[in-house]
Amino acid sequence: MRTAIYPGTFDPITYGHIDVIRKSLKIADRVIVATTDNINKDYFFSIEERISIINKSLFKDLKLNKKKIIVISFDTLTINLCKKYKASLIIRGLRAVSDFEYEFQLAGMNKKLNKEIETIFLMSDVENQIISSKFVKEIAKLKGNINKFLTSSAIKALKEKLK
Repeated sequence: MRTAIYPGTFDPITYGHIDVIRKSLKIADRVIVATTDNINKDYFFSIEERISIINKSLFKDLKLNKKKIIVISFDTLTINLCKKYKASLIIRGLRAVSDFEYEFQLAGMNKKLNKEIETIFLMSDVENQIISSKFVKEIAKLKGNINKFLTSSAIKALKEKLK
């Protein structure tokens, strides 16, 4: 069984993230969506809230296969997570050229830490490439329409949080 780890903050999960998850399932038998509390970031949603939103978005809203996707939190190096779950792939989403330099360096560091693990870069479909959680939160705060960016569960959670 080929397992992939898709690490990220998912604050909140967007259709861009979901595109990457769907594409990951074409190359891996199981995808572990791993959300973290990176110490260098301020989060809108707590780790527990993000896990709940991811689960509801993937399994309630979109009815994706629970046997092929696992949602977890983590607070370790991604390569350590790969070892724990016997994953040979790290999935990273790219939106624009500006993402590439950071992601390229990160992939190189992970390769130095464990040469057995490959990083695969995936892009979401064109209509979702411009979506970022940061912009979605800003649009929501300004009472804009976020329906094209998030599932109904993520929209509900975001609107509740903004009350």
